[in-house]
Amino acid sequence: MSLEITVRGSAEQQHPAERATVAMAAVVEGDDKQTVFADAVAIQEPLSAQLKDLVDLRAVHGWSSDQVRVFSHRPWDADGRRGEVVHVARVHVRAEFVDFERLSGFLDDWSGVDGVEIGGISWDVSAKNRRAYEAQVRASAVDDAVTKAQAYADAVRRGKVVAVQLADPGMLAGEDRGVPTLLTAADARSGGAPDLDLSPEEIVIRVEVDARFRAD
Repeated sequence: MSLEITVRGSAEQQHPAERATVAMAAVVEGDDKQTVFADAVAIQEPLSAQLKDLVDLRAVHGWSSDQVRVFSHRPWDADGRRGEVVHVARVHVRAEFVDFERLSGFLDDWSGVDGVEIGGISWDVSAKNRRAYEAQVRASAVDDAVTKAQAYADAVRRGKVVAVQLADPGMLAGEDRGVPTLLTAADARSGGAPDLDLSPEEIVIRVEVDARFRAD
C-alpha cells in the first residue's frame, strides 16, 4: 500500500533594492477653498518639473500625479468648541527612483519646503528581476518540499517519493481554503541620518508551496 505524504516547502532569496517608490503630496490649508487649491497646485508644478528632468537623466523610471483631494472641516479647540471652517487641498505625487543618490538629494530639497508632505518610500527590485527571482525561489521551494517528503519516507523505510499534487499554500484538493498565504514579499525599510544617506535593507523574496507525494 502506498504511503501518502503532504508537506510544505519554502525558500527565500535576498537582493539589494533596485527601485524606490516615493509617495508625496502638496498639502495646503486655509480659510479660502480656491486659494488653498491654487497654492497646492503652485507647489506641485515645480515638483513635477523636477521629476520630468530626473526622468530625462534616467534617475526616475516614471512618475504620476493623478489624485487631487479638496475638503473642508471644522476643527475642535482645546475647550471642546468647533472652530471656523478650514479648507484643505492635497495633490498627490508618486515617483519611482532608480538612482538612490539623486533620491537622497531630491528628498533633502523637498522635505524643507512648506506644504510638502513625504508619505514614505517603498523599496523593491525591478519588475523584470522580480519575475526571475520568484521563478528561482519557487523552484527551490519545490526542492525543499521534495527533500522533506523523502526524509519522511526514509524514516518509515519507504522508497523514492513521487509528487502527485503541487499547489499554493492552502489550495491542495481536500484542504480547507482559508486565508491564502502570501507567496512573495518585499520586506525593506528606509533608513537615513539627517543628511538622508538612505540605506535600504535587502528585498526578501519568499515562496511557499504545498505538495503531496506518494511512496511505495
